[in-house]
Amino acid sequence: MHRRFVLQTLAAVAVIGGADSASAQSRNRPPPPMAPAHEQADFVLVLKAARRLILYRQGQPLREYRISMGDGANDGPKRFEGDGRTPEGRYIIDWRNPNSLAYLSLHISYPNEQDVAYAESQGRRAGGDIMIHGINNGWGFLGVLQRSRDWTAGCIAVTNREMRQIWSLVPDGTPIEIRP
Repeated sequence: MHRRFVLQTLAAVAVIGGADSASAQSRNRPPPPMAPAHEQADFVLVLKAARRLILYRQGQPLREYRISMGDGANDGPKRFEGDGRTPEGRYIIDWRNPNSLAYLSLHISYPNEQDVAYAESQGRRAGGDIMIHGINNGWGFLGVLQRSRDWTAGCIAVTNREMRQIWSLVPDGTPIEIRP
C-alpha cells in the first residue's frame, strides 16, 4: 500500500511538474566522452552508511555524490545472489555499458574470489552484475527523488546527470572501495 502511494505520488509530480528535460533526453544521447586523463579519477570510495560516492585523484576529492543502493544495504555486505545488498570491499571498475537497463553503467568487479568462496561454502551463489548507474530507463524524471529510498538490487545509483559526469571521469581499471 505504502509503495503504491509513493509511486502514484511520484507519477503525479512528474505529470504536474513536467519531466526534467535534461534527464528525459539523456537516455537518447550518446554517452559523454572521457575527460582528459589529467582530470580523471584514480580511486572511487563509497561510504554506505553516509550514502556517498566520492571520486578521488591523487588523494584529493574531485566530486562527491549522494547515492541510493540495494534495498538490503543496511543489512551488511552482499553475500548471496538476490539478497538486495551492496557489496563491501575492494574491487575494480572493469567495464562499462552504454545501453544498460538503467542509464549508463560502470561494472564493479564483484564477486572476487573470497566472495565466491564464501557463497559456495554456504551452498549458494554470490551473484553479480553490480554496477554504478543512473536511474532506470524511462524514470529519469525522478532525478534526486530517487535518493528518497534504497531501491536497487545491490547496485549504486545516482541521477542521470551525475552518471554522465561519473562516466566521463572514471576510466576502466579504476579501483573502488565500498565501506560500511
